[in-house]
Amino acid sequence: MARRTRRPRRPERIEVSLLPPWPDHPPLRHVFLRDMLVDAAIGVHPHEHGVTQRVRLNVDFGVEDGPGLAVGRDDLSRTVSYERVVTLVRRIVADGHVRLVETLAERIAAGVLADPRIRVVRVRVEKLDVFAEIAAVGVEIERRS
Repeated sequence: MARRTRRPRRPERIEVSLLPPWPDHPPLRHVFLRDMLVDAAIGVHPHEHGVTQRVRLNVDFGVEDGPGLAVGRDDLSRTVSYERVVTLVRRIVADGHVRLVETLAERIAAGVLADPRIRVVRVRVEKLDVFAEIAAVGVEIERRS
């Protein structure tokens, strides 16, 4: 009797906590986008041109949270809109093909840091469908203003 070989299952995503958010800075509010899925034109290989790939993005950023910004003031002026960051990420991804996950991460980080209230940003870019036996490959960067 012939044995059937089973295709390896992709490992389930295991939540890995990021490094503690910036303990060496003055008080910062930690704002984040978690597990944003986009179809991105990305890659260096010929078979990656003219197509899109599933990419997962995580963006964490630290917003000043000092005196005068105390909890209790229910005022939009004291925060950074995560909707603005989502829109920024969508625009950057839609701008066209990039070769490297590092390039995409750098563009997102620069766009987020354009807001003067943001002191630090961490961007993770993961390509999801590169290897059958691996949930994701990618890069994570951190940049400061």
